[in-house]
Amino acid sequence: MTSSQNQSEYQPLRYVLAGASCMCAAFTTNPIDVIKIRMQLEGELAAQKGKGVAVLKNRYYDGFIKGGIRIVQDEGIRGLYKGVVPSLLREATYSTIRIGAYEPIKVWLGATDPAHTALYKKILAGATSGAIGSSIATPTDLIKVRMQAEGKLVSGQTKRYNNTYSAFADIARHEGLRGLYRGAGPTINRAAILTATQVPSYDHSKHLLLNTGLMKEGPVLHVLCSVFASFMTAVTTSPVDVVKTRIMNQRIKGLIKGEYLYKNSLDCFIKTLKSEGLIGLYKGFIPNWMRFGPHTVISFFLFEQFRKFAGIQPL
Repeated sequence: MTSSQNQSEYQPLRYVLAGASCMCAAFTTNPIDVIKIRMQLEGELAAQKGKGVAVLKNRYYDGFIKGGIRIVQDEGIRGLYKGVVPSLLREATYSTIRIGAYEPIKVWLGATDPAHTALYKKILAGATSGAIGSSIATPTDLIKVRMQAEGKLVSGQTKRYNNTYSAFADIARHEGLRGLYRGAGPTINRAAILTATQVPSYDHSKHLLLNTGLMKEGPVLHVLCSVFASFMTAVTTSPVDVVKTRIMNQRIKGLIKGEYLYKNSLDCFIKTLKSEGLIGLYKGFIPNWMRFGPHTVISFFLFEQFRKFAGIQPL
């Protein structure tokens, strides 16, 4: 069977397997995602430039481990699973498309031999599938961020949203349908960069090792290439992820447009850089990488195993 025939015959199933594997990964890594969000938002726009060491010493969520302990102390174990429902809904749409469409788009670009495909074609395919998936899934991403960002409530303070459904309804009612797509720009940019880094890094490193005969197809190869892909993804996406998180989390209700904390993604990027320096754009890098690591390993490992079970050629 040729690669093209394999692509077309199993195309619908490939989308299903992509979504299922990423949903498993999202559920497993939700606690890491919550810690990352809290770290990215802490000290937002405080005058920190040139005070990197002092800032690191005075954080409420003081690093990945201590940050996680702090959340459990304040909110219980359930605090680490805030936003898990919209997170799963997000993966069911976003990752189903970005991973499932990667290979068909790559083939459309002329990549008929998976073992010998130019890297630029893989990057283009990843960027395209990531952007398409994210443009559809932005509302679920928005709600996930807002629910994960909410920490311990003080006396007299009420929850921002009771559940995922009420979040959809509240945002649509007070911010309009456009409110559900707030932060769509940085979200789509992040998704394009993420998928253009993550999937091609895995795909290219895997076939490089196979072609040189250093490793054989199997779980060890899948895990090794996934770890490499996760690190590359964290490096390229962290600044965009910080901007996306802050744009999505900013409060809009009751404010006129001129009172918004950030006008747009570029405004957020510049303000963060001026106020917090380069370190501000890499807040939450460790939990970001620690999330990408298990998420990428679980996603690709399960995706490859599901494909093998279904009789589909490896990625």
